[in-house]
Amino acid sequence: MEIISKSYLSLYFCFERRQEVIDYVVGKYGKEKVVQIVTFGTMAAKAVIRDVGRVLDIPYATVDAVAKMIPNELNMTIDSALEKSKDLREVYQQDAQIQYLIDMSKRLEGLPRHSSMHAAGVVIGQKALDEFVPLAKAADDAIVTQFPMTTIEQLGLLKMDFLGLRTLTVIQSAIELIEHRIGKRLDLNAIDYQDKKVFELLGSGKTDGVFQLESSGMKSFMKELRPENLEDIIAGISLYRPGPMDFIPKYIEGKNERHEIQYTCPQLEKILSPTYGCIVYQEQVMQIVMELAGYTMGRSDLVRRAMSKKKADVMEKERQNFVYGNEEEGVPGCMKNGIDEKVAHKIFDEMIDFAKYAFNKSHAAAYAIVSYQTAYLKCYYPVEFMAALLTSVLGNPAKVSEYIMHCRQMGIEILPPDVNEGISGFSVSNGKIRYGLSAIKSLGKPVINAIVSERKANGNFKSLKDFVERLSSKEVNKRTVESFIKSGAFDSLHATRKQMMLVYVSIIDSVSQEKKHGISGQMTLFDMMGEEEKQEYEVTYPDVGEYDKQQILAMEKEVLGIYASGHPLEDYVESLQKRITATTADFLIDEETGNTKAVDQKIYILGGIIANKSVKMTRHNQNMAFLTLEDLYGTVEVVVFPKTYEKYQEYLQEDEKIYIKGRASISEEEGKVICEGIIPFDKVPKEIWIQFSNKNQFTESAPNLYRIFSEHTGNVPVVIYCKEERAINRLPRNLMIEDSKEVFVKLLQKYGEDNVKVVEKSIENL
Repeated sequence: MEIISKSYLSLYFCFERRQEVIDYVVGKYGKEKVVQIVTFGTMAAKAVIRDVGRVLDIPYATVDAVAKMIPNELNMTIDSALEKSKDLREVYQQDAQIQYLIDMSKRLEGLPRHSSMHAAGVVIGQKALDEFVPLAKAADDAIVTQFPMTTIEQLGLLKMDFLGLRTLTVIQSAIELIEHRIGKRLDLNAIDYQDKKVFELLGSGKTDGVFQLESSGMKSFMKELRPENLEDIIAGISLYRPGPMDFIPKYIEGKNERHEIQYTCPQLEKILSPTYGCIVYQEQVMQIVMELAGYTMGRSDLVRRAMSKKKADVMEKERQNFVYGNEEEGVPGCMKNGIDEKVAHKIFDEMIDFAKYAFNKSHAAAYAIVSYQTAYLKCYYPVEFMAALLTSVLGNPAKVSEYIMHCRQMGIEILPPDVNEGISGFSVSNGKIRYGLSAIKSLGKPVINAIVSERKANGNFKSLKDFVERLSSKEVNKRTVESFIKSGAFDSLHATRKQMMLVYVSIIDSVSQEKKHGISGQMTLFDMMGEEEKQEYEVTYPDVGEYDKQQILAMEKEVLGIYASGHPLEDYVESLQKRITATTADFLIDEETGNTKAVDQKIYILGGIIANKSVKMTRHNQNMAFLTLEDLYGTVEVVVFPKTYEKYQEYLQEDEKIYIKGRASISEEEGKVICEGIIPFDKVPKEIWIQFSNKNQFTESAPNLYRIFSEHTGNVPVVIYCKEERAINRLPRNLMIEDSKEVFVKLLQKYGEDNVKVVEKSIENL
């Protein structure tokens, strides 16, 4: 819980149970006294350019280019962008159409675009709220205020933020999984908040899943900061935002060189020493004016507000009070407390400079505690923590893929779903993570609840037929069973997925007939048999073995949205790491910063599988394609324009494994790749290097070596390296060999593992 001011209270709750809190408040005070607050989406600089461009029917590519010229800075306006961006200023001055677009956009900038319900804001009144504020119906028939939160505060009404925090749900789920394993409940209030191992984890940058600290930028910052205590985490969260980021080097320098920190006056040391001489928090501004100039706490809060809202007239008045004092208003001033006039002015200037961006420490401290708790869970209970984290993002396949990849990097095995072990979310099984049943497509909660309840009541399912018999036709149908088979959820039922796919329809039909006879009271020959005789008539599976790995993975992708038991690219990890300069995850919009790791217009090389392809016809009757490229981390859209399409179309087939060289195209909504070159994995130029001790050894071995070449003629060049002479000899084209595992194994057996290497060449010049 965090108190911001007398009329503003912010509370954080488990995301899944937030509505329960609102329902409780409504029940306690009455629905006429508790209303959620409206919020207005405004036309910000980039958004208004895009909206106006669409109305003026200007080509999307032109409007998009103009919007991207506006810098990605907090509270950026079109006027500020024209000052800061040389490109925008030039196009504005040279192109009449763009000038008209920008001029029209400036007139609409800042106006409300749409209304919606505030994500957290709730107002509570002593009387029915329609006596204080006008009310309206939101889209889902919920009642909201017609005034936004700032007006609500100005009216003196109690505004509360009921924030549903996904991370609190993750912590709750992780604690439950830990309790299930160790038999006792972990109390996070009783853990050591000075644990060196936890701070080592934070400083390592391996903070995927750690609250507030998992973005790529924050990982780099934490590695540089190397936090040693909670104060460092609080400061880190406060500084890593647009604006305060400029002060990060000074903060880190102060932390590393504490003996060199200089304070403008001695009184500042007590206030600024926890942040190594930097003003980081709004509370520090309040402390400075109280300690140095004798302000009261109430008046110090007015200064804080004036500075954060850049009220120039109020600040100038307070500067006089701060430096010289004001007897009428009971402010002694710095000079009366022995601080030099120039020094006082300098301190006030520094406060203004920092206070524009200064963060509320109580807010940052609350976040830092949650950050530490998630880091603690990841450090000491990594399997349970990652399982809970995966459950929290089940509806986001890209995030699930990202976290599964991270689990594998941590050495945590991911198991497919299982009807005999699985629950709705991800669970823990013998130190491994079991996929959640609710991840299976077209599987609703009632079905999952029925399976878990039946399993608890009557034990594990013994066979596919046993499963169908014990659940009703409302819960289990042919589509459901097929999804279970494809996902691997029946792997514990003593049959292969291929066998079950061949017999499941007949089993369901057979059980359905048996149940019909049972309802009508008919007795069958099967009912008269003993248990041993019944076993002879149990389902027999055809001896067809199992699907190959690629088919299994394709089925998992079909019903789960991702690959559960592996990945088609896992055999190529080493090659990918050598070649790619970005992954699909680099094109995702970061939830914290709103930016991507990939830089707009920069050239990158990515590697992956073509998961989907759509060919479109342009206005000039030329083909172009939109690809979904999938790698180990997720997917990204790739746009292939006509000229590139014509050149590389033979490689543009679904399931083709390719490297793509392309230009990043980043907008506010998503990141894409504009393709400039393609090469399949199996077309990457390579050479086989064979090492000999010296030239004599090569000469002696040459006849046998050439015999292998003649038996396996191909297009892979061979390079001979003589170690003693350090001589490199590239053999002629007529001695090139085929690219096959058989040839490579032959050479390994003949010359040894240390002397035969496949060297893949650069693909930078695609």
